[in-house]
Amino acid sequence: MKRILVPTDFSAHAENALKVAAQIAKKSNSEILLLHMLEIPSQMNDAITTATSIPDVMLYIKKANETLHKLKEKEYVEGIQVTENVKFERAFDGILSFSKENQIDLIVMGSHGVSGIEEILIGSNTEKIVRLSEIPVLVIKKGTTELKGMSFVFASDFSKEIKKPFKKMIEFSKIFDAKLNLVMICTPNSFKPTQLSEKIMNDFVADFNITNYSTHIYNDINIEKGIINFSKTIDADLIGLCTHGRTGLAHFFTGSTGEDLVNHAVKPVITFKI
Repeated sequence: MKRILVPTDFSAHAENALKVAAQIAKKSNSEILLLHMLEIPSQMNDAITTATSIPDVMLYIKKANETLHKLKEKEYVEGIQVTENVKFERAFDGILSFSKENQIDLIVMGSHGVSGIEEILIGSNTEKIVRLSEIPVLVIKKGTTELKGMSFVFASDFSKEIKKPFKKMIEFSKIFDAKLNLVMICTPNSFKPTQLSEKIMNDFVADFNITNYSTHIYNDINIEKGIINFSKTIDADLIGLCTHGRTGLAHFFTGSTGEDLVNHAVKPVITFKI
C-alpha cells in the first residue's frame, strides 16, 4: 500500500477518518492525499467564467486550501507525507475519478449515516463510493479515531469469485497483524447445512497462506443483521466484506449489504470490490 485517499468535508466524521488513515499510513509507510470537493451551485456553473463569479470561486478555493493546510499541520499526521487537493465536481464523481487518476490503494472516509426515507431516496456520498469504487474503501463510523485490536470479521459466501478481493483483505489485515474471524452467514433464503458450510470455508482457506484465523457459521434472518450481530458477539474492531457494485434497477431491487452496513453498523467497515 502506497497511497491513501482521505476525502474531507471538514466535518468531525472526516477528521476521524483522517486520524485512522494516519494510523494506517504510519504502519504501512504510505502517503496520504487529502481531497476536498467544491460542489459549485448550478447557477454558478452556468456563469463560472463571469467577472462576478470568479472572485467567489477564488474565495472558495482559498478557504478550502487554508483549512486543508490546518489539517496537514495536525500532530497526528506528523511524519507522514500529506498532499492537499481541491476539485470542482460532484463529490462521489470527483472522488472516484481522483482515485483512478492518482493510483490510490485505499480510500478512507467518514460516514454521517442516513436512515429511513432519506436512505431510500438519496443515500449518501459514502454509500455511492462503497458501491462504485474499484479499490478498497474503509468507512469510519462515529466515535472511531483508531483501529485497535485488531479483531477483524470478514463475512463472505467464500465462492471462487471472492479469491481475488480476499487477497487484498489479507494484505490489509497484515498491516495490523489482525486476527481474522471468517464467517459465513446462513439465512432462511440462503440456508446451507453446517457440514457443507464448513467444507466450503475450509476448501477456500486452504488456497491461502494464513494462520491467525478462525472460521464461523452464524444464523440470522438476513445477511446484514447476521454480520452485525456476529460482530457484536466477538466484540470485533472492524467488519470486512466484498461488494458487487450493482447499479440501476438491479441495485434498487436487490439492495447492497455493503451500503446497509455503512449506514447501520457501529464498527468501521471495509469493502473490497469483486
